[in-house]
Order: sequence, then C-alpha cells, then structure tokens
Amino acid sequence: MRNGVNDPAASADPTATANGETKAPSFWALALGSVGVVYGDIGTSPLYAFREAALAASNERGVTPDIVLGVLSLIVWALILTVTLKYVLLLLRADNNGEGGTLSLMALATRAVGRRTPFILLLGVIGAAMFLGDSVITPAISVLSAVEGLKLANPAFSHYVAPLTVLILILLFAVQSRGTARVAAFFGPIMVVWFVSIAIAGALHIHDDPRVLLALNPAYAVSFMLSHGHIGLITLGAVFLVVTGGEALYADLGHFGRKPIQLAWLGLVLPSLLINYFGQGALVLANPSAIENPFYRLVPESFLVPMIVMATAATVIASQAVITGAYSLVHQAIQLGLLPRLTILHTSASHAGQIYIPRVTLALLIGVLLLVGLFRTSGSLAAAYGIAVATTMVVDATLGFFVFWKLWKLKVWQAALLVAPFVFIDSVFFSANLLKVGDGAWLPLLFGATVVMVILTWRRGTGILLNKTRRAEVPIETLLRSLEKKPPHMVPGTAVFLTSDPDFAPTALLHNLKHNKVLHEHNVILTIVTGDTPRVPDSERVQFTPLSEHFARVTLKFGYMDNPNVPKALAIARKHGWQFDIMSTSFFLSRRTLRPSAQSGMPSWQDRLFIALARSASDATDFFQIPTGRVVEVGTQVTV
Repeated sequence: MRNGVNDPAASADPTATANGETKAPSFWALALGSVGVVYGDIGTSPLYAFREAALAASNERGVTPDIVLGVLSLIVWALILTVTLKYVLLLLRADNNGEGGTLSLMALATRAVGRRTPFILLLGVIGAAMFLGDSVITPAISVLSAVEGLKLANPAFSHYVAPLTVLILILLFAVQSRGTARVAAFFGPIMVVWFVSIAIAGALHIHDDPRVLLALNPAYAVSFMLSHGHIGLITLGAVFLVVTGGEALYADLGHFGRKPIQLAWLGLVLPSLLINYFGQGALVLANPSAIENPFYRLVPESFLVPMIVMATAATVIASQAVITGAYSLVHQAIQLGLLPRLTILHTSASHAGQIYIPRVTLALLIGVLLLVGLFRTSGSLAAAYGIAVATTMVVDATLGFFVFWKLWKLKVWQAALLVAPFVFIDSVFFSANLLKVGDGAWLPLLFGATVVMVILTWRRGTGILLNKTRRAEVPIETLLRSLEKKPPHMVPGTAVFLTSDPDFAPTALLHNLKHNKVLHEHNVILTIVTGDTPRVPDSERVQFTPLSEHFARVTLKFGYMDNPNVPKALAIARKHGWQFDIMSTSFFLSRRTLRPSAQSGMPSWQDRLFIALARSASDATDFFQIPTGRVVEVGTQVTV
C-alpha cells in the first residue's frame, strides 16, 4: 500500500468466513501478497534506473568500464544500506500497534515525546505531502518506461508510446471505483513471475563480462564519487531511482507483517534486482551501445513482446499500489485532523480497507496525465522523480530518532549514532536530487509544498475557528444548572449533539432551546476523538459519563485507520446502561457558514483558502455514517 487502509492486498487481509468470523492468511500467503503490493514500485525500477544513472555519468565520454562498475557499485550499496538495513532490518521494528508509514511514525514519535510538537507535526506533514507527490509521478514513469519497449519491437511505434500510456492510465483510474479486491489476488503471482523473469534475463548476460561482479566491492562506489565531483552527485540522483518504492516496505507493515516482508525482500526481490542490474551492466560492458535501453536488450528478440506485456502489467500493479496508498494516506490525514472530511466510498463488503476517494482519484489522474503530456518519455520524467521519495526518507529517519530514543529507551547518543548514517545517506540523496530541480524536480516539490500549505492552513484555520466558537459557548455545567432552575418543555426521545469540546454546550443544543424551546427526555453530548493508534478495540470505543437525570456525556474513540461509524459505536454504550435506539434518536449537527474576518490571525488569502476547504468538506452525516433521516441541522454563521 503505502500507508495503510486501502491496499490492493485484499488477499493478504483476513478473510471473512460464512459465520462472520475472520480467518488469518498464512505466512506464505502474506509473503506472496507483499511481493505483489509492497515491491511493485521498486520492482519496476530496472526498466529505467541503470540506464539513467549510466547516461548521467557518461557525459560526452561515453559509457566506460569505470562508469559501469562505479554506477553498479552505487546501486548495490544503495539497495543494501538504504533499503535492507534502514527499512527491512530497522524501521520495520518501529511499528505503531503493527502499522507503519510516515503518519504512523509521526503518531509514534508524538507518543514517545508525550505531546504533538510543532517540529514532529511539520515532519509528518512534509513526509505525507511528498508521498502524495510520489503518487503522481510513479504511475507516469512506470507505465511510460514499460510501453517504450515497443520502440525496440518496431521503431514505427514510437509515436504511439505516449497515447498508449495515457489510455492505460485512464483505464487504470477508471476502474478504481469498482475496487481492487478481485484483481489483487493476481498481483502477487504476477509479480513473482516478473521478478523471476528479470532475474533470468540478467543471469543470461552476466557471462558477457564477468568483471561486472567486481561492483560488489564498495571501493568502486567510493572511487567513482571521489573522481567525478559534480557529475558524481548528479549520477547519485539517478542512482536513487533504484530505491524509490523502498519506503513502501515500512508503509505496508500493517497489512503483511514484518517477517513476510523481510522474507520476500531477502529471498526474492533483492536477489532478482541485483542479478538484473548486473546483467544490464555486463551487457553494456560488452556492448556500450546497449545503454540505449539495456533492460529490454537483455531479452531475446522472440521474447521481447511478451516481456513488454509483462512489464506493462508490473507497472500497472506498481501504479495501483501507489494510488491505493494515496487513498490510505488521505484517509489517515482526515482522521488525524490534517485535512477536511472527504467522501470515502467502500468498495468491498468484507474488507473494510477497500476504499475509494473520488476527489483524490481525479487529482491524481489530472497530475499523472499532465506529467505524461509535459515529459512524454521516461528519460525526461526521471529528472522529476526521486526528490519526493528522498524527502520522505529523510523524514522517516529523523522521526525514527525520537522513537529509538524515547520508546526504545536508548541513550540520546546511542539513538543519534544509530540514525546518523541513514540521515547522512538520505541527505546526500536529497541533495543530489535537488540538482534536478531545473530539469523537472520542481514539479513534485511544488505539488508537495501545495499539500503542506493546505494542511497547515486547515490546521491553523480550525484552531482559530475553535477558539472563536469557544468564546461564544456556554460551559455545560452552567447550562445544566440553568435548566434545573427553569426546565423547558420535555419531549420523548433521545437527542445527540455533536461537539468537539464536551466541556461546553454545543451550539446546536443552544439553538434548539432558543428557537424550539424544548428539551428531549435524554440528551447526549457526543465527542468523537481520533487516537494516535491505528485502531481502537470495541472495549475502549465508548466512554459514558452521566451528567444529570437528562444529560450524559459520551466520547467515541476511533483509531486513525478506523472507519468512524457513529450509530454502531453508540450501540456499544448499551453495556454502560444507555438504551440506545436509532429509531427514537435525533442527531443535531451545526452547519457553519464561514465568513472572512479582518482580525482572523491569518492573511486574507489563507482565510479564503480555509473557507474553500471547509466548504469542500463532505457532510458529517455521511462521514460518520449517520442515517440522514435521523439528522437535524442547525445553521450558524461564523467569521474566521
């Protein structure tokens, strides 16, 4: 997935049985599922990564043996240090109740420190925003690089590469609303065939020039960087393409578990990638002109078209994992209060994680098609790729420091010593990718900066709105004493008033008393809280506190990956003695109309942005799955 809720790994989720119980998938099923979902992105990097790195290093001199061995050595050790050591062996152990990903790590770091500091929040926001930037680029470059193989099969197809890529991408996004559960069952087996195929293709050519195995010696990587100066740094930005997708190892932790992901990487994915890269290197050493497209040159001509078809399927799978990962991340961000509510549709009756967010789909599709139209080739698009992932990796390593220090109980110097090498490596990769800003890397940075601005505006605006609303509200205890002295007319039934602050009387309650001059027999002040864990068990879902004969305070707690179903959660309150009946219950919600204010505390442009975000938010009735026939909305006007 990347970050959680809506992964195409339906086959790796617990499956529902006939009696409603769940059956946990086997270890091998989880390992197979992880191959199909976790490794789709990094598994398609051989299509373009070695080619772009070697071309970046060659300049006018052409591809020399020193360049091939230096680039290959950088690739080998990037995979070992950045992916294997950092993610597979270290960060996979830093789970938040079994879940991984940047926002999970942010929540874990917040818990470790004891509060949500602005620094940790900003790190999490930047990491999440850059992941969404990566979600736009991955489908474009992956599918483009696969379809470009048609030019080798027949040069006449060159003009059809971009249009065919656009068609495949449109079809991919069009099927999102139907869910991915059915096709997900094929993801694992297809990707296993893919990895085995690229390993065989590479193995067949290592004998072209066995010197290629010398690249296992890190001295070649160090020598290359020391002797190539500025060109070496540019090359390093291209080498980073081999580890893009590595962050998915951690993001998908909750779906597959640490050991299945580790087994898939160490037992299949890493060996297949290394063998293929060595095969490409040996081929280029023997025939430097093969650098034009070394991946497809590995394949015998009679197998070229089947390999193109398989590569296209693999890139579609990689793209699917990124798209559904974006759904998951946005869902988590909404639950954590970082974004306004959006319409979330469930596409599976048996898998709660199968969701579809129409607005996210449209935004991603527009971004992907724009990239294909602007760059048109994977080589051109490679310049824009990497900066978003490099940023996310720096964020992960930095947040990891707080977890290792506070939760793992390491001394501060021990945690720093553990994290420092990875922060240094990630920072070098980030710096190398910054050199590509003028060639296209500005685009994901612009996209990520826009998302950061939206999140920070939403956070700041909601804080200002909360403070203004609180000044006009009445403490609930004061209201209760007033109602005891002068009780209004009582009507049968239960009224539920939603509020973000249970210590103050909800605006809808005050308006109901002011205009209707009645009070229900039972009144519930309802607050919905999102915890810093992915899921909250039913035993901890409801906190019920009687306030008086006619009033009670109820707090519903959901995890940031839970789907907040208020009626279902309120039914749990029966265990606390409250006889909840949906047919005799009315839900009162405040619908605010926002107006800009000269004294809002934000610039006027930010006021307008916040108001636009608030207006675009989906209805709370739908978001909390409250039956529309049981809802009463009370309108209020507020300035921000």
